[in-house]
Amino acid sequence: MNKTSLAMLAAVAAVFFGIWEVWQWGFCRFYVGPGEIAVVTAKNGTPLPPGQILAKSGQKGVQEDVLAEGRHFLNPVAYEYQIVPATLVPPGKVGIITSKGGTNLPPGEFLASAGQKGIWRQALGPGKYRLNPVGYEVRIVDAISIPIGYVGVVTSLSGKQAPEGEFARTGEKGIRADILQPGLYYVNPAAFKVDVVEVGVNQVMLLGKSGGNVITKGQITTTNAAMDELQRNALVQQQEQRREYAKENKLNLGVNSLISPDSSFSATGSIKPDTKKKPRPQKEMSSAKPVPQQSNAPAAGSSPVQAAFVLNQFVEFPSKDGFEISLDMTVEFELLPENIAWIFRNYGDLPAAVDKVIMPQILSISRLKGSAYGARDFIVGEGREKFQTDLTDALAKVLGEKKIVIHNALIRHVNVPMQILDPIQQASIAQEQDLTNQEKQNTAKKQAELNTQLSLIDQAGQQVGQETEKLKANIKADQTKKVAEIGGETLRQAAEIQKQTAAIRAEKTTTLGKAQAQVIRLVEGEKAQGYQMKIKAFGDPVAYNLWTLATSLDNKIKVNILHSGPGTLWTDLQKANLGELGGAKLLQPAKKP
Repeated sequence: MNKTSLAMLAAVAAVFFGIWEVWQWGFCRFYVGPGEIAVVTAKNGTPLPPGQILAKSGQKGVQEDVLAEGRHFLNPVAYEYQIVPATLVPPGKVGIITSKGGTNLPPGEFLASAGQKGIWRQALGPGKYRLNPVGYEVRIVDAISIPIGYVGVVTSLSGKQAPEGEFARTGEKGIRADILQPGLYYVNPAAFKVDVVEVGVNQVMLLGKSGGNVITKGQITTTNAAMDELQRNALVQQQEQRREYAKENKLNLGVNSLISPDSSFSATGSIKPDTKKKPRPQKEMSSAKPVPQQSNAPAAGSSPVQAAFVLNQFVEFPSKDGFEISLDMTVEFELLPENIAWIFRNYGDLPAAVDKVIMPQILSISRLKGSAYGARDFIVGEGREKFQTDLTDALAKVLGEKKIVIHNALIRHVNVPMQILDPIQQASIAQEQDLTNQEKQNTAKKQAELNTQLSLIDQAGQQVGQETEKLKANIKADQTKKVAEIGGETLRQAAEIQKQTAAIRAEKTTTLGKAQAQVIRLVEGEKAQGYQMKIKAFGDPVAYNLWTLATSLDNKIKVNILHSGPGTLWTDLQKANLGELGGAKLLQPAKKP
């Protein structure tokens, strides 16, 4: 092949490459933006079998796999695409997936697994998902938020029915033993039903013949707005369920106890209407329980939510002496978290538990215990207190067996017929007046005794003062005596020490005198002995004396020998020129040459 052919082939290849690039980048290229997906449809391939909606690779139709964000290349002759938003599940929400294709569910089952048609058992938590909208439908519902002061009782809606009187286990249908503590849970409402039940202390208030009400207490203290909204939704759903129960059982739910979907909490905790319209929730799933309506959350720091429902039952019974008695009573009871599932399984929600268990026991035990007391016992404090104690103990024992804790049964007021109440009151007033007078007399006696005791105390105080002064004088005298004795003993010991010191000093002086005399005797004796030895050496004491005199003379002394001639001594001294003495020259030492 020559160079011309090679050049032509290179030119053709370059032309084809350019055409390919123009085709790819000009006709096949497209972009999928953030938060979007591309649904691809294949125009060619194997036809889909009956019942299959999404096509796999090599099949004709809407492809099961979607394209994520970014740049893609598809041949427009073989494929089509459509860009749609990706599935987004916001925080605090749950996505419920419904598969439009797949195998049919077995009889009796309504939750699908992978590859089956229907509502999936698994729910989607918050996040972004790339699900093909042609084959899957996702509905967004609220997650379950259990407020503080409440727990969630879980009921499994699918599976084999649990045995009668037992909790449902994994894969069984029924109420489960495990409860949900306060918090946020991403639960599929098609698979599980969660009932919010308050825990803690609640009250049943009975008002004579007018019936009574039940006050339930819960507390919401979160400060997160989204969490508060979910908690409010849970409470709204709880109130709606209780409204239905009250309607069926002819109980009157107080208006002030309900939390309206169109209300919010003020700063003081009271409920006020909300003029802002809320968006309507999405359509509910046919197989799932209703999803709570959207509503505003309570303001941070709001007071506890209180709910009450009115009872048409009251406590009335005949006394032991045949009089009709009715009571105003408050019973405080508590539902412990570990017992909530058992109570819910056997009796139902709180209104049902009150209606089926608590109220019948209150009425039964009150009549049973009250019939053993006379009418007078309910008026006099001691009898009413004893009845209240007996009633509390009996309720605590009976309801304790049903896992309901009773704290107090308080009798606030007793309605007694006036024909017996008035005489008893008058007798009680007279008796109390007599007791008052007796107490006044006793008080006067006690005052007199007190005055006497005060006088005795003053006398005893003075006596104690005198005894104290006496003790102080005795102590001072003893101290003075001891000081004098110590001083005398000190002087005696000092004199004894001085005596011993003088004796030592005298002995010292004597010893020193003897020593000095001995030293003098020895020294002088040795000197005398030395003189004797020197005299002995000269052989004559006179010679020794002359030698001693000679050695003691000054070497400078000049000796002149004078020969006396005629005349007197004085004349000779003048001639000698030796000095004058009283008119004569004295003997002078010779001058140095």
